[in-house]
Amino acid sequence: MSKRLRYVAAGVLLLLLVPALLYLRSGGTFPPDREKYPVRGIDVSHHQGPIDWKRVAADDVAFAIMKATEGGDHLDTLFAGNLPAALKAGLAVGAYHFFTFCRPGAEQAQNFIATVPRDPRLLPPAVDIEFHGNCPERPSPEKLREELMAFLAPVEAHFGKPAVIYLPDDAAERYGAVMPDRTHWVRSLTRFPERTEWIYWQYSDKGRVDGIEGDVDLNVFGGNGADFQTLLRPDQGS
Repeated sequence: MSKRLRYVAAGVLLLLLVPALLYLRSGGTFPPDREKYPVRGIDVSHHQGPIDWKRVAADDVAFAIMKATEGGDHLDTLFAGNLPAALKAGLAVGAYHFFTFCRPGAEQAQNFIATVPRDPRLLPPAVDIEFHGNCPERPSPEKLREELMAFLAPVEAHFGKPAVIYLPDDAAERYGAVMPDRTHWVRSLTRFPERTEWIYWQYSDKGRVDGIEGDVDLNVFGGNGADFQTLLRPDQGS
C-alpha cells in the first residue's frame, strides 16, 4: 500500500472511530437516548434570526427557552416576537436572563420582570451564569451569590416558580459551591452530564431544526412527558 493510501485509510478509520469513542465516553448514551429523554427542546436568541415557529414545532421540538434580557437594561431584540409566535405554534416556552457580573442583581431582576409577561403558561424562569460573553469582572463566590440572590428573590416572587440556573462547567468550577439550591440547566456536548441534578441538558450547539437557518442549541428535559407537564403548573414550585 502506498504512503498516500495509508494516510487515506488512517483518515477514514479516524472518522469512523471518533463517533464510537464519544459514544463509549458517554457510557453509551450520547446523543441522549430518545426513549429515556423523549422531550426535546431548543434555546434561542436574536442570533438565530427570524424563526418559523410552526415548522419548528413540527420538527420534534416540544419546548423553547428564549433569551429575554441581559444585565440591567439590555433586551433581546427578537424576544417580543418570538414569545407569542412560539406559544401560538403550540410549544412550551420559557425565558432566560443573561446575568452580567457588572450590574447589581436587583437591577437585573427588574429588567427581566419588566420584559417577560407574568403568564402562567410559561416554563420556570432561567438565569444564565457563564464567563463567555460576560464582562471582564470576576466577583468572588460570596459576592456572586449575594447578587444572584438579589436577582432570584424578586423574580421568583413575581413569577411564582423557582428559577432554573444555567451553569456551564467552567463557571460551576468557580461558583458551583455557592449556588443556591435550584435545579440546573447543564451544558455537555460530548458526554452524559457529570452533574447528577439537572432539569435541562444542552447537548449540542450545532443542531439543525426546520424553521431556523443555521445552528441552534439542542436540549432535552430530564424526565418524561408527565414530569414535564408539572413545570407548566402555576403551583409547581410549592
